Amino acid sequence: MAGAEEQEPLADRLGSRPVVASEVVHHGMIWDVVRETVELGDAGPVTREFVRHPGAVSVVALDDRDRLAMVQQYRHPVRALEWEVPAGLLDVDGEDPWVAAARELHEEADLRADEWHVLVDYYSSPGGMDEALRVYLARGLSHVPEDDRHEREGEELGMPVRWVDLDEAQDAVLAGRVHNPSAVIGILAAHAARERGWGTLRPHDAPWPEHPSHR
Repeated sequence: MAGAEEQEPLADRLGSRPVVASEVVHHGMIWDVVRETVELGDAGPVTREFVRHPGAVSVVALDDRDRLAMVQQYRHPVRALEWEVPAGLLDVDGEDPWVAAARELHEEADLRADEWHVLVDYYSSPGGMDEALRVYLARGLSHVPEDDRHEREGEELGMPVRWVDLDEAQDAVLAGRVHNPSAVIGILAAHAARERGWGTLRPHDAPWPEHPSHR
């Protein structure tokens, strides 16, 4: 708008407020529930409970025909067989996030990639957990040889892999037929990035200060 004051680029701002009390109220199998009291200055202290989470990565793996690899998993909390992109927890100490993403692509979709970029970062539910997620774009794909494939179990046993055109995937998201957050965000981000000639991509090892282990 003409005459408007120049503003800084739109960006979240990291900055923790003083924590005056903290306790673990539930030790979970994968993540814990913690209760913390934080001092908010003029607003005074507030107490919040949230899930402490190791974080996760996911992969939009595109072939040379702009089809992405999607996998289907049963997710019991929502009682649904969801179409997702390959993804997994950052639960290996010292493992770089992009290496974790490559491992998940190998294990869940029997794929390898020669080219890796950061596509988009997000928090899954910042009011209720500290989970930070990074979505990668993987290209230059090849299949993992049969003898080197991961032996799946649990929800991953018999998990199908489906190749979906990126335009078709975007249509499915906008029509409300796909609900997994990493799939929704990754598909829309990949479609937007392609429209911009992939100029928005970041290096695979781009800084990630939003992840708790990187602060």
